[in-house]
Amino acid sequence: MIDAADVAIDALRRRGSPSHDGLAARLADFAAGPDRLYLELQPVRWAVRLVRDRAGRSLSVLCLVRAADGSWLAGRRARWLATWAGRWALGAGGSVEVDEDPIGALTRELREEWSVEPVRLRVEALVQLPSELVLLVGQAWLPDGATVEPDHEHDEYAWWPAAVDEWPEEADEPLRRIGALLAE
Repeated sequence: MIDAADVAIDALRRRGSPSHDGLAARLADFAAGPDRLYLELQPVRWAVRLVRDRAGRSLSVLCLVRAADGSWLAGRRARWLATWAGRWALGAGGSVEVDEDPIGALTRELREEWSVEPVRLRVEALVQLPSELVLLVGQAWLPDGATVEPDHEHDEYAWWPAAVDEWPEEADEPLRRIGALLAE
């Protein structure tokens, strides 16, 4: 797996994408209490996420962003990025750093990617994808009148309607599914 991660990082460097290799958090175990989610995290090499079908349970966050009127923040990822290049995504996301509180990672990603502070934030789900990447999914609401400033990782953004069935064509099926689950 280490050799495959090195090959993946080299391919990113050749296409001009930052490699961002280093240590990230890996989900070792978790327990759900009545009002709390307990996560046991360990260090893992970030590049393991790039190895096809074997993310090693590395932990990332995805924070969907809602405006006061319920609309959804969507951004098209720049083509030079390592993940989701050229695709539309909801909100902000990224890897949880070693020794970082995953809730703190949700708000850090919102600040880094959109320059916003939520008035309300809620953890919605802990999901393991078929690749073994684990996502802590949150939902953040912005204050009325809030403006966003996209970072260099997004080449376009839009506010999609509150009703998922009214989303534009670029909203692919995985985005529609997550929107429908969280809109309930």
